[in-house]
Amino acid sequence: MTARNVEIIAIVLGAAVGPDGEASPTLALRTEHGVALWRTGRVDRIVLTGGVGRHGPAEAVVAARLARAAGVPEAALLIEDGSATTFDNLRRALDLIPRDAAIVLVSNRWHLPRAWLTLHLMGRRGRVSGPAGQAPWSGTVVMILRETLATPLAAARALRWRFRS
Repeated sequence: MTARNVEIIAIVLGAAVGPDGEASPTLALRTEHGVALWRTGRVDRIVLTGGVGRHGPAEAVVAARLARAAGVPEAALLIEDGSATTFDNLRRALDLIPRDAAIVLVSNRWHLPRAWLTLHLMGRRGRVSGPAGQAPWSGTVVMILRETLATPLAAARALRWRFRS
């Protein structure tokens, strides 16, 4: 931890792994952004999230490999490799970090509103940070529409989790 009073932790949200076992462009972009935050001292540690999707290995394992190759030491990495959704990424990542840690959510800009809302409804606060988009406009529109449809489900999951009996 740096000289700050509170540890700042980036939670890099998972994305697909390709059939070759390598990071998809989306996962690589998110991971590179988290590494850049660490490298510039804006975060103390990075939680890499995501389980095995259509192709293995787990998203978090692939992202960790990229982070290590970029010079991030093992002590600065936390791996959450069992989740399958944004809600699960966050739920499992929160189990790995101190309750008083400051959180920076890392994802694509079109994904961050849903992720931030989910975190907020889970009773935690955090900032967001996303890399500049590199997708063609048509792809971005598709992702925004997907997020619009996915947000109510994510909100319901977060509220059920927060107020579970």
